[in-house]
Amino acid sequence: MPPPCRVAVIGAGAAGLATTKALLDAGIEPVTYEKGDRPGGLWARDNASGLSPAYASLHLNTSKGRTEFADHPMPAHWPDYPSADLIASYLADYSDTYGVTEHLRFGTTVTRVERDEDGHGWTVTTETGGGTESGEHVDAVVVANGHNWDPRLPEPAYPGTFDGTQTHAHDYRTAEAFRDRRVLVVGMGNSAMDIAVDASYVARGPVLLSARHGVHIIPKYLFGRPSDATGAALAALPWRVRQRLAETILRLAVGTPQSYGLPAPAGGLFQNHPTISDTILHRLTHGEVAARPGIARLDGDQVTFTDGTTAGVDVIVWATGYRVTIPFLSARWLGDDAERLPLYQRVFHLQDPSLAFVGLMQSTGAALPVVEAQAKLVAAHLSGGYALPTAREQRLAVDRALRAAVDRWGDRRPAMRIDFDSYVAGIPREIAAGRARLRRGARPFTPAGTHRSTV
Repeated sequence: MPPPCRVAVIGAGAAGLATTKALLDAGIEPVTYEKGDRPGGLWARDNASGLSPAYASLHLNTSKGRTEFADHPMPAHWPDYPSADLIASYLADYSDTYGVTEHLRFGTTVTRVERDEDGHGWTVTTETGGGTESGEHVDAVVVANGHNWDPRLPEPAYPGTFDGTQTHAHDYRTAEAFRDRRVLVVGMGNSAMDIAVDASYVARGPVLLSARHGVHIIPKYLFGRPSDATGAALAALPWRVRQRLAETILRLAVGTPQSYGLPAPAGGLFQNHPTISDTILHRLTHGEVAARPGIARLDGDQVTFTDGTTAGVDVIVWATGYRVTIPFLSARWLGDDAERLPLYQRVFHLQDPSLAFVGLMQSTGAALPVVEAQAKLVAAHLSGGYALPTAREQRLAVDRALRAAVDRWGDRRPAMRIDFDSYVAGIPREIAAGRARLRRGARPFTPAGTHRSTV
């Protein structure tokens, strides 16, 4: 009998928890490292890791029926769009219910992940709060650390200097920081519009919302149902057909962003990520939030926009997204840019499939069902119940997926992009195909079988 497979999982957010559960279900021994003091990742507000961007007013922007794990439905009495605190409690309950929590090592930061020289596994080096460093040998590594924790600021910086306060959306918690201050929010994503709405109730004058390019804004309800349920009804159609139908529905329901003074979307619906919000349009139409074009320059407490107008500003909130950062892996594994890392099925490293990634994607829908599907694919592979295609077939599949992504999404993280419905439906078919490859004689994953810890 081969020795049991031992797998390191990095991160105990939704992706890490789903992976740990799937590995346990497959009879694999996981050890899951988590920098913080509780499960839940970015949803766990005030987590000791300091990496959670969750703010007091944060709620899901996908409905609970389209967000929940298939293995762990959310309570029926919960609202359609639960708060961050409810999602944190849901993830903690998931972890406890399936025996995941006992496999989590809290307060442990992974500092290095290196392939053993003999090719028989990996050494994961970690550091605890006391500064003690240790290394542990495992057969495989699953990276599930998320990619919404390393704030991205405008690069290059805008010309000029600003005398007021600058902050990133990652550091926002409550609107009290904006009371009686002139506020400019830069960005068009969900966080930007949430923060602009929150600030509009306490700020001095209208909150300014600035962006060079617009996005489609989708209300949380269409025809009395969560709007993503309406989208799900169209999921069987080709995406361009879905796009035309959904854009027509949206235009009839709420008009266009330009109707509210916002810039036109940079691409079609289902191409660039839309913003889900009921409240931003209300605050715009009441004059409590005012749209502005992109920034041209900064000058003391004055901001000049690209249309030549200026405004006095005390606080700038940069809601400009996040860098994809995986600090414990070297360029050997990540190349020049982690955002462009090619992965088979957005999971398996092409050089070595004993290095897998769960959650390193950008979905058109919710993340939880995606990472649950990815976790089951990883567990099937590492348990020997699924065989990968040949290296050449994997590379061809990745290249095809990238070409299709560039055609649909352009040059904005195309390697990471997935269509929620087609991807979640496709993973079970991929697992079945991997079982068929085994029957045809493909070789399954085999663990190294030697486990040790070093100090």
